[in-house]
Amino acid sequence: MSDPYAKIEEARKAYEAAARKACERLPERSPRFATASGREVERLCVPEAGSLESYCERIGFPGSYPYTRGVQPTMYRGRLWTMRQYAGFATAEESNLRYKYLLGQGTTGLSVAFDLPTQIGYDSDAPESLGEVGKVGVAVDTLADMETLFDGIPLDRVSTSMTINSTAAVLLAMYVAVAEKQGVPSEKLEGTIQNDVLKEYVARGTYIFPPKPSLRLVSDLFAFCTRSVPKWNSISISGYHIREAGATAAQEIGFTLADAICYVETAIAAGLAVDDFAPRLAFFFAAHTDLFEEVAKFRAARRLWARIMKERFGAKDPKSRMLRFHTQTGGVTLTAQQPDNNVVRVAIQALAAVLGGTQSLHTNSRDEALSLPTEESVTIALRTQQILAHESGVADTIDPLGGSYFVESLTDRLEEEALSYIRRVDEMGGVVAAIERGFIQREIEDAAYRYGQSVESGERIVVGVNRFRAEREPETPLLRVDESVARSQVEKLRSVRASRDGARVREALAALEAAARGTENLVPRILDAVRAYASIGEICGVLRRVFGEHVEIRP
Repeated sequence: MSDPYAKIEEARKAYEAAARKACERLPERSPRFATASGREVERLCVPEAGSLESYCERIGFPGSYPYTRGVQPTMYRGRLWTMRQYAGFATAEESNLRYKYLLGQGTTGLSVAFDLPTQIGYDSDAPESLGEVGKVGVAVDTLADMETLFDGIPLDRVSTSMTINSTAAVLLAMYVAVAEKQGVPSEKLEGTIQNDVLKEYVARGTYIFPPKPSLRLVSDLFAFCTRSVPKWNSISISGYHIREAGATAAQEIGFTLADAICYVETAIAAGLAVDDFAPRLAFFFAAHTDLFEEVAKFRAARRLWARIMKERFGAKDPKSRMLRFHTQTGGVTLTAQQPDNNVVRVAIQALAAVLGGTQSLHTNSRDEALSLPTEESVTIALRTQQILAHESGVADTIDPLGGSYFVESLTDRLEEEALSYIRRVDEMGGVVAAIERGFIQREIEDAAYRYGQSVESGERIVVGVNRFRAEREPETPLLRVDESVARSQVEKLRSVRASRDGARVREALAALEAAARGTENLVPRILDAVRAYASIGEICGVLRRVFGEHVEIRP
């Protein structure tokens, strides 16, 4: 009779071997892992042998399929998460100063916020841009702005995330062109481009083109990055904005993974092999204040994605099955009332992300319900991450809540509910069909309405809003973007237009239009236009002529 625990012991040995190998590759960030009282902290806690069989089948080991306990065998004992503060406002010059300040304060990765005109492909002097230039992010019209944005920041030594979707190909092309000017080959660039246009149709609204050509741009970027920017994450499939629009935790998982399935299918249909591009897929989730639900959500998403990639798409490379994700604390949870309370909310949310095994993290600032964050506020937000990393002890052991009856039960329930949403989307013919029928939008809107009603009725307590109100709100210094920013940006754009080689721009745009009417990959053509200092409005204007614009029609 065979030993019933032989398979379990084999898995344990495989885990230990992987952990040892990882430790050799990644030096421990501290020579000693111990509690404040001096008690040694175990790297990984597992149940007794009698319950190991079900444990291994359902939960597994860190760094091993189905990755419930994390995608790395050593997690934060080998390397802390990337502390990536999302920032960008006004002009490239002002945002560059903020980036240098954050790097000086210990941020380990940059995250760029773009203004609305940049997000939807309009130049700063376009009529559609009036009143929005530099307001919710940095204005980027041409390669000259991107050069200024990263002036003095060596792109071969910093990881950059860019929250941009419809115009993702243009902004990545600008980043590659800046790196070229710094003498940095694209093969050395590390970072992430969001490039997740599907969630724009249901949660955010910064789409330009109809879904089909938008998906073509997404898969073109996959192919370009696979070939030319191999260390770059070519998409960050975002549940964050779905959650910010009002979705539940299960909806955030289900609709995000449904979008991811569509992207994988699109790339495969375009001729890419799943294991060629899937290892560079990344995800982006929200962290809200219900601590245990959020931890369970991250664990459930990891496990569900691993099974989808293995069973649905036949991915062989273990990296293709790993759900690696960035987390941002919940902007929608922040309150204008008693804004200092937001520091506590963000700390709880950041703790949930770390306990859930995030790969990188942005912590929101206390004043973001009122304005763009001040320098003081972003420093407190960053210090929150640093205290968690270096003082709390939560990073000293892997998946410290793993095996908790409550957390494992929540993980199972969230996985089942999310899978139910994926099946419903599949039955409708996929995520594009579900969007066209308004199904995803209605589900999110209904969830948002139910939440709003619970706050209105007092069933759900929000401190400082419907309970424990202050008689007098404290004075809060706010960051304001002056209207002179738009005038300055427009003058700079006109100066670039006057000094560039007009014939070269026209030639590059004509080649881009011809490519868009055909089937070739558009990213190299966009890169040629960017190098010629064509503006984002000119490039997107060409694509608008060919692809048209998406107009939402709700059934």
